[in-house]
Amino acid sequence: MSYQAEYIWIDGTEPTHKLRSKTKIVADGKKPPIWGFDGSSTNQATGKHSDCVLQPVFICPDPLRGPKDLLVMCEVLNSDFTPHPTNARAHAVEVAKKFASFECMFGIEQEYTFFEDGRPYGWPEEGFPAPQGPYYCGVGGAKMPGRDIVEAHTLACQRAGLGIEGTNAEVMMGQWEFQVGVLNPVAIGDQLWTARWILERIAEEFDVDVSFDAKPIKGDWNGAGAHTNFSTKQMRANGGLTAIIAGCEALGTRVEDHIKAYGIGIEERLTGAHETQHWSKFSYGISDRGASVRIPAAVAGAKKGYLEDRRPNANIDPYVVSALMVETICSAAKKAPGTKKAAKKTSAKKKVAKKAPAKKSRAR
Repeated sequence: MSYQAEYIWIDGTEPTHKLRSKTKIVADGKKPPIWGFDGSSTNQATGKHSDCVLQPVFICPDPLRGPKDLLVMCEVLNSDFTPHPTNARAHAVEVAKKFASFECMFGIEQEYTFFEDGRPYGWPEEGFPAPQGPYYCGVGGAKMPGRDIVEAHTLACQRAGLGIEGTNAEVMMGQWEFQVGVLNPVAIGDQLWTARWILERIAEEFDVDVSFDAKPIKGDWNGAGAHTNFSTKQMRANGGLTAIIAGCEALGTRVEDHIKAYGIGIEERLTGAHETQHWSKFSYGISDRGASVRIPAAVAGAKKGYLEDRRPNANIDPYVVSALMVETICSAAKKAPGTKKAAKKTSAKKKVAKKAPAKKSRAR
């Protein structure tokens, strides 16, 4: 018997790309083949030359249909099979290969906001809910709207075999988060985009919209981010704190490049309030959620692990972010001085970080 394959791809909508999908019936025993679509209807081609190609890159069980059905995450190619301009995955693949010896790994904390009838899900029709405070990881009563959708999404991701690591309610009422990882620079994009599609598809059943906007509600309300956890094998090894600090320093040399790549609306979200550093400044520190980059306290204690870049927005393209972080940190590591000199330098910085864990900051 044939099965259904849901082909998913990223469109050309500006300023933030969106997901599209359509269903192909595939003969039993056959793999999902290369397919195509009308790019003139997705902001990816003109009507005179509208054919775009769907190249399957990540396939998993479809948790919303039958046991044989599949989800097929695709990258978009031109009709001559070269990467389409909207295809950020192709560059992520190149970067991952170039720095493969670093064995880079990612985990992304995807925040999002449910909306219904133009307002956050669960908010009163007029006015505002109670101030932020009881919602983060809260439980009970009408203050936790959307939990049924979150539970369905979590189970669906597990059934699909995705690397979902957890979920929690966020600071603003109607705002939630799920985490995906720990995955390589390409797989993190494949699986996060797939998890986003599953979330939006399930929300349809509840007549609820999912917003990945960086600042869904203006004013004294938290924005939505995609805190990005990153490590290399050097960071994960014993004594890796020196490599982590070097990674933080490397990120501080390309602040503008990263801010531009970290999602639309970042200036509205990174204001210096609501546990953010101002977008025009760069800082890092141990256990500091007001820094651009945080080194978790447990990581500092173990002297190995990972760093958390807190700047990316909820609306990032994870392929863009992973490629840029790998390029910035691993290129700097390759250019680092000899082992002995580097050891002395990072040892000194480690002592400074230990004495003053708050943060190192400099305006850009």
